[in-house]
Amino acid sequence: MKKNSPIDDVLRVMAKLRSPTGCPWDREQDHRSLRMHAVEEVYELMDAIEAGDDHEMAEELGDLLLQVVFHCQLARERGAFDFAQVCHRLADKLIRRHPHVFGDAKAKTVEAVWTQWEKIKQTEKHGTRHHRASALDGIPRHLPALLRAEKLVKKARKAKLWKELAKVEKQSKPSLGAELMRLAALAQRRGWSAEEILRSEIKKTERALRRAECAAAKNAG
Repeated sequence: MKKNSPIDDVLRVMAKLRSPTGCPWDREQDHRSLRMHAVEEVYELMDAIEAGDDHEMAEELGDLLLQVVFHCQLARERGAFDFAQVCHRLADKLIRRHPHVFGDAKAKTVEAVWTQWEKIKQTEKHGTRHHRASALDGIPRHLPALLRAEKLVKKARKAKLWKELAKVEKQSKPSLGAELMRLAALAQRRGWSAEEILRSEIKKTERALRRAECAAAKNAG
């Protein structure tokens, strides 16, 4: 008797949860109600990675996979697509966008790989409803604001919009928002991540605040 693969077991469990005799909560969900759960799982995975905790990393990767499987089950019920189709499309895309690995193209640097990737992606989307008419298209609207600013500046630099970028970096009497945008642009130009820099500063500030909190509690005692 052929043994089920691990993913087959997960798909079977998910189908059962969504069945008439399954879980009331799972049966009530739809793509929209689940959308923020995937975001939360990504952030929990980030915490596990930063902590270097393999046990938690495996746990959070499983939770993230659950979101993929859940959405695939919902789509399967609608007759839209299923998990197998998602996997096939992913494999095809990886092969298609890595012609330097699976074909005869040459790309010996990371920069060359990214340039090639973007050209292939543009070709794939050309003439479809997903066609990106602007070099600035394709930035997820729900990214955290600072990270979205970084992505916007990065795309603008690739599009060589130097004049407008210079205006962003040299704001005179800027508003707070303009100043944050300027700092994101400056960090991106220097090859830094404004998001990571801020996260690091937040950690440092939080440690100082926690020390102060402990000291105040001891003094009060």
